[in-house]
Order: sequence, then C-alpha cells, then structure tokens
Amino acid sequence: EEPLNLTSKEADILQIFCHHLGEVITREDILKRVWGSDDYFVGRSMDVFISRLRKYLAKDARVQIVNVHGVGFKLSIEL
Repeated sequence: EEPLNLTSKEADILQIFCHHLGEVITREDILKRVWGSDDYFVGRSMDVFISRLRKYLAKDARVQIVNVHGVGFKLSIEL
C-alpha cells in the first residue's frame, strides 16, 4: 500500500521477474542482464538484492521469489 524506493539494481531484477512471471530465470541470465558479468562475487551481490526484494514482497504472502535449486529463480504469484 505504501510506495517503496528501490535501488536501480533491485528495480532491474524485479523488472526481469515481472517480464518472465512464472518462468524460471537462470542466475547467469539475471547476472548478465543486470551486471554484465556472472562471476562469483557479482553473484553474491545479486543474492543480497534478491533477499531485499523478498523482504519487500513478504508483505503479500501470495507473491514469492522461489529458488529453483541448481537453476535459478522464478516469481510466483498465487491468484
């Protein structure tokens, strides 16, 4: 109900999830689109941003960023 000020990286990641709603997106794809690289240290940074997004989205239990083990993530919205 209240607006959130996302960082540019958070907004970029959320935009990718929204454009691929319900689809699995690989870690590498997100890393290359947002950071232009998929090295280990950038990946750890991405994990922090996704953790923040999960915290913001936790206010609505129907919306989740789901880990797909060994593959990546997907944005899931229960209707």
